[in-house]
Amino acid sequence: MKSHRCYDLVPTSSKLVVFDTSLQVKKAFFALVSNGVRAAPLWDCKKQCFVGMLTITDFINILHRYYKSPLVQIYELEEHKIETWREVYLQDSFKPLVSISPNESLYDAVSSLLKNKIHRLPVIDPLTGNTLYILTHKRILKFLKLFISEMPKPAFLGQTLEELGIGTFHKIAVVRSDTPLYTALGIFVEQRVSALPVVDDNGRVVDIYSKFDVINLAAEKTYNNLDVTVTKALLHRSQYFEGVLTCNTHDTLESIINRLVEVHRLVVVDEQEVVKGIVSLSDILQALVLTNGDGDKGKHKPELNSLR
Repeated sequence: MKSHRCYDLVPTSSKLVVFDTSLQVKKAFFALVSNGVRAAPLWDCKKQCFVGMLTITDFINILHRYYKSPLVQIYELEEHKIETWREVYLQDSFKPLVSISPNESLYDAVSSLLKNKIHRLPVIDPLTGNTLYILTHKRILKFLKLFISEMPKPAFLGQTLEELGIGTFHKIAVVRSDTPLYTALGIFVEQRVSALPVVDDNGRVVDIYSKFDVINLAAEKTYNNLDVTVTKALLHRSQYFEGVLTCNTHDTLESIINRLVEVHRLVVVDEQEVVKGIVSLSDILQALVLTNGDGDKGKHKPELNSLR
């Protein structure tokens, strides 16, 4: 990871959507949906530079902050510009955009993603100031999987989650089928998680509601009624859903990586399908890239299943 540059992961051709901060928030989220992307860099024409990112998390924060009832239109979503939302939400806590140069190493990219607790890292050309690509945990893990396949297989790939101590197993945030959508959004905001296992009365996982599912509210233009249940909201999934992907603590790290390359997280369950934990892309990158060989496991691991 230290010998490969971020530029090595930039594809020959890819879609990059950029928003001016003077664009209306509503139009921006519709543009995310129509272009099939989850985030976009923000350009401030007054400062002539990139100042941040607009993500699904912003959409969730706006809905949760301003929603009152199905009878009251969310004026702030309909009328606010991105710059207005940033001023209201960030107030005095403006932080510079976290980005990386294409010439920096992938190790530096992983370190930045985990240290700053972010999911997306813009690769910005230091000479032109142009955003070339947005690095994600998944893109890096896919590269890492290919890279590992060209090397002698490390012994730790055959060890289990339990043996390696990978994953989060405390204070796992869950919802039930009849949980109001507004309550679920509140958990996203307050506990900073990116997916909520949906469980039955016995704690068995029956579905999962992720931040990405929330963008369907924009696609379907149904964000004015957040009193519906999580189950009803999941009926609006736009993409094919193959079910909740699970694992257990006795699965090997290699099998976990093979499954996580295609999804963002696995729900850890016991023999009765009761939720016991979460294994995320950031957990795997933390273990593979940043954990020292002397057993320094989980040194930087957050207490909750946060920012997955």
